[in-house]
Amino acid sequence: MERIQVIDSHTAGEPTRVVIAGGPEFHGGDLFAQRAGFSTRFDQYRSAVVNEPRGSDVLVGAWLVPASTSEAACGVIFFNNVGMLGMCGHGLIGVVATLAHLGRIEPGRHLFETAVGTVAATLRDDGRVALENVESYRQAADIPVPLPDGNFVHGDLAWGGNWFLLVSDHGLGVRLDNVEALTARAWSIRQYVNANGYPEVDHIELFGPPTRPGADSKSFVLCPGKAYDRSPCGTGTSAKLACLAARGELPPGEVWHQESIVGTEFEASYRWVDESRGLIVPTIVGRAFITGEATLLLDPHDPFCHGIR
Repeated sequence: MERIQVIDSHTAGEPTRVVIAGGPEFHGGDLFAQRAGFSTRFDQYRSAVVNEPRGSDVLVGAWLVPASTSEAACGVIFFNNVGMLGMCGHGLIGVVATLAHLGRIEPGRHLFETAVGTVAATLRDDGRVALENVESYRQAADIPVPLPDGNFVHGDLAWGGNWFLLVSDHGLGVRLDNVEALTARAWSIRQYVNANGYPEVDHIELFGPPTRPGADSKSFVLCPGKAYDRSPCGTGTSAKLACLAARGELPPGEVWHQESIVGTEFEASYRWVDESRGLIVPTIVGRAFITGEATLLLDPHDPFCHGIR
């Protein structure tokens, strides 16, 4: 019987499961290479941690690994129900809350290595976390996407640690009681863009008017495994900031309040890295709450020992 220790949390409604002990050992080095090795050699552990019967489609996993430098608190490999992720904003906030819960870090600024770059996270005294994400940018604007009914929507392609297509003219209400229609629309958009020049896009964001007082926008984010993000999505909000910056619709330093489909909120702002190239560093502020401590048991006689894939 193999044992894996985890800490569960949620960030603005979106769950994170951090693996703190057990499973394969990692020996440091480049995080991109560590993630690749995890994917090719140990994918059964990814599935065991986040998929049913121990997890669910919406759960995001974070495996803590040694960093390549002493300056970083640790490295983090993010994954979900269908594979590996680049960065995960809500997940990194969950990692910070988990390490604070375990007494491994204190309030202050900490560095974390991810497969797409090093990020900084400042744990505040009130428990909130300000995440300085990887450099983000808009790659293309107003990409036309045909819908099954013959109409078109238009999306901006942007990088925020993962690849997103951001769409505002989708014509649907961004509400919880409309999740099935939003999911179908977003999935249709993703299938088209993947087949027509943008295979890297694995997240779709649909935007609408906010319902939370003081919010600037409300989003529905469809993740790679077809589950929707309960939070406003940290990497997705980073991509949104990159698009706003490219359009000249949000000055650097000004706070953008991004509401999620469930009514939670991230505060977001950015600074320019290279305005001529549209490169920004986004800062996302949110909070995670610890929801559980558990030891997962992997019984080799269990037909679903490594999850239902």
